[in-house]
Amino acid sequence: MTGRAATIAVAVAMAMGEAAAPAGAQSSAPLNGRYIAISNGDWAQTNDSYHNEVTVRSTWTISSTCTQGDECTGQVSSDLGWTAPLRKQNDTWIVDRDLPDWETCADGTTAPGHQKIRFWRVNAAGMQDYSDQSPIFAGEDKTVGPSGACGKNQWLTIRMPFSLQQID
Repeated sequence: MTGRAATIAVAVAMAMGEAAAPAGAQSSAPLNGRYIAISNGDWAQTNDSYHNEVTVRSTWTISSTCTQGDECTGQVSSDLGWTAPLRKQNDTWIVDRDLPDWETCADGTTAPGHQKIRFWRVNAAGMQDYSDQSPIFAGEDKTVGPSGACGKNQWLTIRMPFSLQQID
């Protein structure tokens, strides 16, 4: 998939939101192996306004197990030096992690953030894929800082399109 096609697929998938699985859908396959993860800063939104951010590209090693239907848990280890729990809720995989010192204030102090990365399988056209066969995922990387940080009575929220592709 080309970079432009991947960006379009992610945008389409984000617009779709989290759709429910059709009746009779198969139970989930666990995610295991290495993946290329990209949070696309070219399409980032800061507090709902488009604002370019740095694109983050990393390699994730994922290990997970699924017990019944869509009940899956596991762990993500990034080559950027962090590890976080992974879970599946409906047809959406979720990585949650806390980021100490995420936001730097004008006075040099810092505030934490909470990052939630949500992603689901998509086909080459960017539509959600319920077959558990596609190696391509699309979703959203959202990080939120606390209200009141840096003397501002609002949360700093940064959202970026997210893509994940299995490499082995």
